[in-house]
Amino acid sequence: MPKIKNAEANYLYASALLRGAMPKDNNSEPIWTNATFRARVYQVAAMSLVALTAYYLFTNTLANLEKQSIATGFGFLSREASFEIGESIISFSSSDTYLRALWVGALNTIKVSFIGIILTVLIGIVMGIARLSTNWLVSRLAGVYIEVLQDIPILLQLFFWYGIFNNVLPSPRQAMIPMEGVVLCNRGAYFAIPADHPAFVWMGYSFVAAVVVIFILRKWAKKRQEETGKIFPILSVSSAIIIAFPLFVWLIGGAPTELNMPVLKGFNFEGGYNVSPEFGSLLLGLVLYTSAFVAEIVRAGIQSIVKGQREAAEALGLKPLFIMNLVILPQALRVIIPPLTSQLLNLTKNSSLAVAIGYPDFVSVSNTTISQTGQAIEGVALIMIMYLTISLLTSLFMNWYNSKMALVER
Repeated sequence: MPKIKNAEANYLYASALLRGAMPKDNNSEPIWTNATFRARVYQVAAMSLVALTAYYLFTNTLANLEKQSIATGFGFLSREASFEIGESIISFSSSDTYLRALWVGALNTIKVSFIGIILTVLIGIVMGIARLSTNWLVSRLAGVYIEVLQDIPILLQLFFWYGIFNNVLPSPRQAMIPMEGVVLCNRGAYFAIPADHPAFVWMGYSFVAAVVVIFILRKWAKKRQEETGKIFPILSVSSAIIIAFPLFVWLIGGAPTELNMPVLKGFNFEGGYNVSPEFGSLLLGLVLYTSAFVAEIVRAGIQSIVKGQREAAEALGLKPLFIMNLVILPQALRVIIPPLTSQLLNLTKNSSLAVAIGYPDFVSVSNTTISQTGQAIEGVALIMIMYLTISLLTSLFMNWYNSKMALVER
């Protein structure tokens, strides 16, 4: 019987080989039937199609521009700009080049974006925590702040604040002086600043040094708390350092007290630091609008932490301030940071609305450059590159910070 079964098995095996029904060696499989190979072919074909389309559009555009006798390229950047810019961080005159004019606009955009991001985060955190306050009045006021500012388009808010500066505030001769060294009028807000003295410069350096020392101290305090469980009074010590360093430098520098005060001369004020109506309106609009969304993000992040965390901290005898700073916020940041990044990018991009109220940002200067040179394609390309660069740098920093806050498994 075994011999008969073996013979039948051999017969069936030979028949299967003749019919080609037996599994074939994978090594002999045709390459075009391989799924990985096909996927790569499709990707290469798609990328080639995109590249060919872009090349066609590029060459077609160049041909059309040549037919209309319009020069292309960025050679115009070295030509004289022949226009003035009302507000500039660096020196600029109409005899400077278009490149320097665009650099002035870029610095103005970076300035309002940087200050706006800092103020937005601070106000958003405060309003988000206030929205969850057990105090009925504080919670309702924060709720009104969030709901009202979220529902009014940012462009209308910019027009509103610009109208306040220009139509509500008085002229320089009837300027409001709420306190000595502070002047409010329709030409902007003027603030007294320290006079030009070497001691004030070194105070700035000492402030930066104090920030570095506080950063190192915070890392040490965190490590010490993880190892021993003891809480270091980092808030009070940091406050003392940030005040003591500049104060010490001021004292050894002769304790100068002279201030550069705003003084009315003719039809306007001179001296001090001026916040122009355009810059003030843009900053207020961007910060108030975006901080309302950030406040909701902070509120949602805090509420995502289970109540047991707070109850456990209260059982250990921690004060509410320590519970929020040491228990709730560090965990909520993992939820807050991703949507917060999106809002900060929105703030940067919304700064391009400055052209509506006359603030000379990068878009405004670029539009003037385009109208004078006719280099529309190059001008729009520069605008895209500018905002893409700022957005990428902001995203890189926020992603780095998010990775630092990520949960580390032990």
